[in-house]
Amino acid sequence: MAESRLTPFGKKVKKRLIDMGMTQVELAERVGITTKYLSKILHGHRSGSKYMEKIKSILKMDDVA
Repeated sequence: MAESRLTPFGKKVKKRLIDMGMTQVELAERVGITTKYLSKILHGHRSGSKYMEKIKSILKMDDVA
């Protein structure tokens, strides 16, 4: 299987998680999705458009596309 790479959005999310001292598990719980689904969004396997605003809001990423 090919190596999966983070999307530009995924990289920004990872950086914010580190900056805020939050894990992907905590973020997924707060968004109301599984960690597996969150990972698929961050790697571009799912659009996650339904959850983008919530992810950005939780991570205070108002300026990020």
